[in-house]
Amino acid sequence: MYVTGHNRPTVTGHTMPAPAALKENSDRSPSVSIRDVAREAGVSYQTVSRVINQSPSVKSSTRETVLDAIARLGFRPNRAARALAGGPVQSVTVLASNTSLYGFAAALEGIEEATREVGFGMAVRVVESIGPDDVRDAVEHALEPAGAVIVIAFDRPGVAALECVPFDVPAAAMIPAPTEKEVPRRPSVWIDEYAAAMDATRYLLGLGHETVHHLSIPTWTGTTRRMSGWLAALKEARVPPPKPMHGGWSAEWGYEAGEKLARDLKVTAVLCGNDDIALGAMRAMHEAGRAVPADVSIVGFDDVPFARFYTPALTTVRQDFKALGRACFATLMSFVDPARAARGLELPEARLVVRESAGPPPGAPRGSSQRRGAPSLAGKRKRATAQRP
Repeated sequence: MYVTGHNRPTVTGHTMPAPAALKENSDRSPSVSIRDVAREAGVSYQTVSRVINQSPSVKSSTRETVLDAIARLGFRPNRAARALAGGPVQSVTVLASNTSLYGFAAALEGIEEATREVGFGMAVRVVESIGPDDVRDAVEHALEPAGAVIVIAFDRPGVAALECVPFDVPAAAMIPAPTEKEVPRRPSVWIDEYAAAMDATRYLLGLGHETVHHLSIPTWTGTTRRMSGWLAALKEARVPPPKPMHGGWSAEWGYEAGEKLARDLKVTAVLCGNDDIALGAMRAMHEAGRAVPADVSIVGFDDVPFARFYTPALTTVRQDFKALGRACFATLMSFVDPARAARGLELPEARLVVRESAGPPPGAPRGSSQRRGAPSLAGKRKRATAQRP
């Protein structure tokens, strides 16, 4: 697997022997881009992409012009060399904004395992911002070494990158769970965060808490499916929702938000947008002299590998991003090469993992863990869903 970003030139990996025309130009700069080929051939870069992807919609004369330009310039991305040699497409580039976050990193691991099983090469291109130039640059460079693209569209840069991928390029995406009225424009997979957030909130209410506060992951639409599930559970229990707090993805932000919540002794239960936020909030409560879970119950989201080693061990919603990555590649392969379609289309479910960080509120009878009239956790959970256009 190859990772690139930060405005580097061209990504290559698992290089195959180049045709003679490319070998003759081996002294040419390896930084020749798809736009250079387009200028040389007098066509758009989308047309060059179609030629590289062996699209039947390109006229024979145009195809020959583009292939001649590729040979003259020594354009040598892995995918282009294979197209000239007449071989099959066997690589994919993953577009992602932040490969250090747990969900992104675990999804990449799943994709890498799935590509290796079917002999595909894999590269990663970092989308550095939502700026149009950065997004366009990332997408263009992603198309050069591979004929197929996977976009991790969990945030604004990922969404912008997905929208920038030409529709004639085979692509699949991992996205937040859409609403019932939303129809993804590209083949997509997701985990049902909405139902899982409802379950987590119902669980806290069932322990006897009068309400549940929410520390949200970043959102650009005003809400997230995790937040919507939290709100739905409170509405179902006829509990007025506290104002959610919006911020970052990190433990640092969770700590800052937790400091504010710790000052309000009426706060006895908090649903956090991810486990890093939960860790920061737990530390803030500890420093404020409020014990978890005796004074405040905290529930996370994602179930990162170290969540069970927190003190107390973190109650959290488990999301199998690794399995989601495998499912996304399998979805892509069902379009790219159905005969070699990868296994792994079984999609993961989100589920609450009960550990030690949540309990009844202060003053509640320790032997009772179910509030009268509170919805049971045993409600129906929906499966993650894949959607084709």
